[in-house]
Amino acid sequence: MKQARPVTGTVVSIWRYPVKSMLGEELNSSYITERGLVGDRAYAVIDQETGKVASAKNPRKWGKLFDFRSIYVDQPQADHFLPVRITFPDGMLAFSDQDDIHYNLSKVFG
Repeated sequence: MKQARPVTGTVVSIWRYPVKSMLGEELNSSYITERGLVGDRAYAVIDQETGKVASAKNPRKWGKLFDFRSIYVDQPQADHFLPVRITFPDGMLAFSDQDDIHYNLSKVFG
């Protein structure tokens, strides 16, 4: 008789965060590779002064990151990440491949 495996957990929801430390998107399904969910944290805000990746773990400087939401418009592939749509705190929508995205993010973060 085949012995049943014990239940070690249940997946209740899957979330992907296309831009590190921004709010993300809930998924119905996703491809998973040895590096995790495809497209998760594929992008990040970079501090031009220090060259470091911005992180909400430094809330004094980057706490506003949680006021943004990023989602993929089309499903990313394991070897090719597509642009993401970013919703700013004021509701403005922008895309990661827009020419003025750096300027617009810099205005919010100073």
